Amino acid sequence: MDQDNNHRPTAVEPRRRVELDSVEALRLLGSVSLGRIVFTQHALPTVRPVNHVLDGGDIVIRTHEAAALTSHARQTDGPGVVVAYEADDIAPDTHLGWSVVVTGYARLVTDPGELARYQGMVRPWTEGALDQAIRIHPDLVTGVRLTADGHPGEV
Repeated sequence: MDQDNNHRPTAVEPRRRVELDSVEALRLLGSVSLGRIVFTQHALPTVRPVNHVLDGGDIVIRTHEAAALTSHARQTDGPGVVVAYEADDIAPDTHLGWSVVVTGYARLVTDPGELARYQGMVRPWTEGALDQAIRIHPDLVTGVRLTADGHPGEV
C-alpha cells in the first residue's frame, strides 16, 4: 500500500454550512479576483474561468470579440443574457471557506468611456487582446460559509 495515500489532508472536525445574506456574499465575491461564468452555448451549459471586479454592485469581466459569451451578450435586445457567476475561497486542506453564486443578466458594455474604465480596472490574467467587457447585474445572490462546527466566523 502506498504510504502517500495515508497522508492526504483530511477534515478533522465536522463542517457547518452557514447561509450568507446577499450583502455579505457580494462583499466576499469582491474580495477575490477569479471566478467562473456559466452560460449557454449550443443549448448546453458552458463554464469559463475569468477574472472580475465589482462595480456599483455589478460584476464586470473582460472578454474578446470572438468569445461565445460576447456574441450571446451582443445579440440580446432585452435585459441581457442569463448567466450564473461563481467565486469561492475554500482551503484545500481544511475544506473551510465560502462559496458565492450570482444569477443575473449579462450585457455587453458598449459605452466607450465605460469600456476604457473597465479595461483599467480588470487586468487580464491570460495573454491576448481582451477588448470587450461584460457587466452582470445580480438578480439572485446566494452564498455559504463552511465553518468548523461551533465556530461560525472561522474560515
